[in-house]
Amino acid sequence: MPIDILETMARQGFEEIIALHDRASGLRGFLGIHDTSAGPAFGGIRRWSYRDDGEALRDCLRLSRAMTRKLACADLAAGGGKVVMLSRRELDLEASYRFLGRVVERLGGRFRVGPDVGTGDREMSWVAEESGYAAAPGPEGPGQLPECTARGVFDSMATVLRHLDGETDWPARSVVIQGLGDVGSRLAALLVEAGARVRATEINAERAEALAQEGLELLAPGQDIDAPCDIFAPCAMGGILHDLTVSRLACRAVVGSANNILARSEHGRVLAERGILFAPDMLTTSGAVIRGALFMLENRRETPEAIGERIAANLRQVLDLSAAEGVPPEEVAILLADQRLAERRA
Repeated sequence: MPIDILETMARQGFEEIIALHDRASGLRGFLGIHDTSAGPAFGGIRRWSYRDDGEALRDCLRLSRAMTRKLACADLAAGGGKVVMLSRRELDLEASYRFLGRVVERLGGRFRVGPDVGTGDREMSWVAEESGYAAAPGPEGPGQLPECTARGVFDSMATVLRHLDGETDWPARSVVIQGLGDVGSRLAALLVEAGARVRATEINAERAEALAQEGLELLAPGQDIDAPCDIFAPCAMGGILHDLTVSRLACRAVVGSANNILARSEHGRVLAERGILFAPDMLTTSGAVIRGALFMLENRRETPEAIGERIAANLRQVLDLSAAEGVPPEEVAILLADQRLAERRA
């Protein structure tokens, strides 16, 4: 496997990586637990068409560590983890998710699991039937996870606009959204309701056509990065801002719901040099995990609006420090998260 797994785990402070293989269901994947120094690890189940096991493992490591930082920034008594599954033609979906549920249950609460890309209510119901440490859909679970993430991104956009211009003035704003899934579509609705001009791309043609009736304009896939706008909102997969794309952006700010939008953290400095404000996604995307963690840890359902305000306050702190110190927001957020993590481990 093209990765020195033990060296990477030691360098990045991982606690455990579990290789997942179930002969009966065809499941292959990884479960990562990055940190439980403050409380149980939280993370979603991502099912994706990875090229190979090595790519899946790298994604598991990257997402697990990012989740720890996300929870540290949110000041929650929890750490980060992740499950990644290789989406394969021979995969028995129900059996594979039930197998995952049994794995999570055996961990005895060290890891709490929720939905992510490729995993929705149907899949989570199978996991929840096998484990009490899964975010069950319906009235038994935390509920409103996409709504909380969308609200956090929307309020982050408002915070960025006030930071740049002193006001939101939504009717004068243009936002381009990449991806109209559960979160992207809800974000689009919030923006349209606020009066912003919203353009979007979506690779699912049927979904795109349905949402086009809701007051937004559709762009052809691939036209989003180059589109002039106030805010570019990546709401699909991460890693989309890299050496080949950062120079193409025609926006004033990047605020999205995708995890790990930057292919590498140094791309945040490139954006800063271009005068583009990047709102760290470890902050903007934290709505669902805040809702889920508060429910699982305190049996409390915080409203999307309250969660949005909480995220906006955290983002304001980072943007103010960034402006004062002349350091890109991504680097400030990482520094704050890692300082808090070091204090917890000490």
